[in-house]
Amino acid sequence: MNIHSITIEVAVPEDVAVAEHFYRGAFGMDGRVMIRASSSAATGFRGFAPSLILTQPADVDALFIKALSAGAEVLKPVAKSLWGYGGSLRAPDGTVWQIASARKTGGGEPTGTIEKLVLLLGVADVKASKRFYEEQGVKVSKSYGSKYVEFDSGPIALALYKRASLAKQVGIAETGEGSHRLVVSADGGFTDLDGFAWETCAGVA
Repeated sequence: MNIHSITIEVAVPEDVAVAEHFYRGAFGMDGRVMIRASSSAATGFRGFAPSLILTQPADVDALFIKALSAGAEVLKPVAKSLWGYGGSLRAPDGTVWQIASARKTGGGEPTGTIEKLVLLLGVADVKASKRFYEEQGVKVSKSYGSKYVEFDSGPIALALYKRASLAKQVGIAETGEGSHRLVVSADGGFTDLDGFAWETCAGVA
């Protein structure tokens, strides 16, 4: 089963145009991120963090600067880590994003290329959620026990963390209530163990 796009929900219809302008201007999203209004209440951490994987550190720096100029807020400044180079920010609509490169050093001028979009979900039980998604036909590509699982889900990769671990990684308190304000458009529809909604993508039989 493949993920074709994600839809981020905003609080009022007037915010749709603002969010669309941000994602087109700052991230250059090409239809992988959609926006729509929702009246469902949401506070605090929504339990997910899309991650943009870029080619090199210079790309991370350039995208961060562009996002901040467009109204984003820094949660974790870019820095080297065990897994690469990156940081996290909060978009004007409240969605938490991680921007990263597997390379810690090197490279040339920014390319502006987004290599991969990974949807990171914070779940209560990684092993149980892994089993659930396998039953829905999503194939595992990497698995590290109860800590992290990544799936082969087409244009957008799906990955699972413990909710507290994901919140810590992106620099936000794990507390939050209400709607996730996220809908995943894929080859099939369901609601997972943590309440994340998947809907069948238009045009998929």
